[in-house]
Amino acid sequence: MHPLQNRVTPLGDIVAMPQRGTFIGNRGIIHDPATRTLLKRRWTTKAWIVCVCEFRGRRRDVMAKRSWTELFFLDEATAFAAGHRPCFYCRRADANAFRTAWERGNRVGNARAPDIDAVLHAERLEGRTKRLHPLTMPLNKLPDGAMVQAGGENYLIAGARPLLWTFDGYREANSLLADARLITPPSLVRALQSGYHALLHGSAMGSAP
Repeated sequence: MHPLQNRVTPLGDIVAMPQRGTFIGNRGIIHDPATRTLLKRRWTTKAWIVCVCEFRGRRRDVMAKRSWTELFFLDEATAFAAGHRPCFYCRRADANAFRTAWERGNRVGNARAPDIDAVLHAERLEGRTKRLHPLTMPLNKLPDGAMVQAGGENYLIAGARPLLWTFDGYREANSLLADARLITPPSLVRALQSGYHALLHGSAMGSAP
């Protein structure tokens, strides 16, 4: 059986890969349940969320119903890079902690989920493609969980150093990163700087010093 097209890269692309990842999420209904294939559109809502894979024992038959399209992420840092934020339903404690950090980092108060979604939607897209942002600080000053692109590859920052992102996990970076650009939306980076801890794949812990 061929893998479904439901694995998300840090750039927000949705591809077919056998690896599932550690988080699930959605951008609305973007698939045809009859064929279990994606439609041309890649979102139907500005609320791009990241959820836990297991919640109250519920199980979903992936892409089998006309309900939200199940998307999978290596970890929360990957979901953040793509422009998703924690779900207020299945991850309420994490989502509230994220909102507090997001408000602090972006110097706003009483932010509702739609307010955050509107900012993220502007930051994650340039037309219909992924928007990259210039770095405003050295790589080693970026918070853990931020991601950058350099030389056509994607890198996680963990322990003040870059780790190469792959579908299976993170690896040591073999070269210095020249002309790196920020993948993670800036408002999310500020939330990370303000105390929110993105949940990272176990390979990040093994690769970090």
